[in-house]
Amino acid sequence: MKLLDEAIEFTFQQGSGAPVWRGSAGSGEDLLRFAIAAHRADGRIGAIWGEDRRRTDGNFRLHCVFGLEQGHAWVVLDLPANGDDCPFYPDLSGIFPTASRMQRATRDLVGIAPDGGDQRPWLRHGGWPENWCPLRHDAVHEVGVGVGFPNLPSDYDFVQLGGEGAHEIPVGPIHAGIIEPGHFRFSVIGEKVLRLEQRLGYQHKGVEHRLIGQDLATGARQVGRVSGDSTCAYAWAYATAVESACGVAVPRRAQMLRALMLERERVANHLGDLGALGNDAAFAFGLTQFMRLKEDWLRLSAQLFGHRFLMDRIVPGGVAVDLDPPALRAIVEQCDVIGREVKALRAIYDEHPGLQDRFMTTGIVTAELARELSLTGMAARTTGIILDGRCYRQGYTPPAPYASLGVRPATDERGDVAARAAVRFDEVFESLRLLREICVGLPDGEGRVEVAPVPNADGLGVVEGWRGEVIVGVQLDNEGRIARAHPHDPSWQIWPALEHAVLADIVPDFPLINKSFNLSYSGADL
Repeated sequence: MKLLDEAIEFTFQQGSGAPVWRGSAGSGEDLLRFAIAAHRADGRIGAIWGEDRRRTDGNFRLHCVFGLEQGHAWVVLDLPANGDDCPFYPDLSGIFPTASRMQRATRDLVGIAPDGGDQRPWLRHGGWPENWCPLRHDAVHEVGVGVGFPNLPSDYDFVQLGGEGAHEIPVGPIHAGIIEPGHFRFSVIGEKVLRLEQRLGYQHKGVEHRLIGQDLATGARQVGRVSGDSTCAYAWAYATAVESACGVAVPRRAQMLRALMLERERVANHLGDLGALGNDAAFAFGLTQFMRLKEDWLRLSAQLFGHRFLMDRIVPGGVAVDLDPPALRAIVEQCDVIGREVKALRAIYDEHPGLQDRFMTTGIVTAELARELSLTGMAARTTGIILDGRCYRQGYTPPAPYASLGVRPATDERGDVAARAAVRFDEVFESLRLLREICVGLPDGEGRVEVAPVPNADGLGVVEGWRGEVIVGVQLDNEGRIARAHPHDPSWQIWPALEHAVLADIVPDFPLINKSFNLSYSGADL
C-alpha cells in the first residue's frame, strides 16, 4: 500500500479481523507526515491513547489508529520520559479535528500532551489533582486511584458568544430522564441555536486502569461492559485483538455465531431507537410498537443465549454458547415476524406528515463534514459515504465471516434525521437477511479454541458495531496479562458532529437530533 510507505515502515498484523498494519514512527515529524498523507487520501483518525512504559523501556508511548480505504494503520510513537515533565507530541487536531478530545483525555490519564491545540481538561472534573495522572505507573501502583483526593468543583472555560439578544442555555449534566450525564451549553438567539458546546467525562469510571494486570478472561468481561448496548461489538473487537496477539485462528462456526450475535445486537438497537425517534416527535404509537418488538427480540436472546444483551457470549477463542437446530429455527421464525411488522411500521412512518415534517431537513450533517470529523458507521452512511467494515470496497476485504455473506450497505445522501431513520430501517432488513443466511448455513465444528497468552505481544481489533467502528488495542506484559488495553467507541468522533448538526435548527429539535444518533456517554468517558 503506497500510503503506508509514507515515512513509516509497517508490518501486517496476522489475524482473522479487519486488515491492520502496524508501524513505529521514528519521530514526531514522521507521525505528522503520515497523518497528513492519510488525510489527503481521505483517511480518518480512528483512535488515540497513551501508555506509560517507563518500567519496561523508560518511555511513554502514543498510539494512533488511522482508518484507510484498505484497512487500519496502527502507529506508535515513543516519547522519552523527562522526570515529572509532560512529554509532548505533534498536535493532530489541525489535521483531524476529532483528535482533539482524544488528545485531551490522553493528557488527563497518562500525562502526555500535544504541542498545540485545545489544552483544557476533558476527563478531569475535580476528582483528582492536575499533576496526578491515573494511568502512570507511580499512580496506578503506589498512590491508588482516588485515595485521599477530595472531589472538588471545577471550572470549565466554555466558549462564550456575545451580541445583542444572545444568551446561554445550560442543559445537564443531570437530566430529567434516566440517561447518562452530559453537559450541553447552547448559545442562542430566541430559539435558534448559534453554537453548542459539549462537556462530557462525567461517566468516567477508570475502565482502562482496572484492565491493567488482568488476565485475558477478566479483560473480556470488562471490555464487554464499556457500553452496554454494544457489548457484542466490544467483546468481538477485544477478542480479535487478543487472538491476533496470541496467533490464534477462530473456528468457522464461531465466526458465524459471532456475526449472528452482532446482528441481533444491531437489530435490537435500531428497533429501540426507531421507537424513541417517534416518541421525540410526539408519535407515542411508534414508541409502543417498536418497544414491543424489541422486547420480544430480547426475550428470545435471553432464552437462547442466557442473556438479553448477549454479554460474555463472545470470548477470546470463539463463543461461550452454541445453538442447536431448534434454536436456529426459532431465530429464523422471529426474523420473519419482525420483518413483516417493521415493514408495516415503516409505511406508517414514511406516510405520517407530522413525523416527516420533524424529520426532514432537521439536524443535517454533510458528507464533507462527515469526512472532516472521521465519522464511521450509520452517521457516515447517512451522508452518502459507503463505509461499512462488513462490506467489500476497493482494496478492502471484510473480515470473516462477512467476506462470504455479501453484506449490502445501507446509505442515504440527505444527512438529516429522516436519513438516519431510513438507514436504520434498511439495516434492520439487511440484518434480518443475514441472520436467516447464517442460521441456514451454519457450519459444523467447534465453537471455541483455547487461547494461550503470549508474553509482550499486542494486537488490534476493529468491528463494525451498530454505531460504527469499535476499536480495541491490547498490549500484554511479560506474564501474558494485560499491560494496557484501550477500548474506543465511534461516539468519540460523532459527538462533535452533533454540535454541528444543531446549528441550523431550534432548541426544541435538539432531543430529536440527539436521539437520531443515540451516542454513548459511557463509551467515550471510560
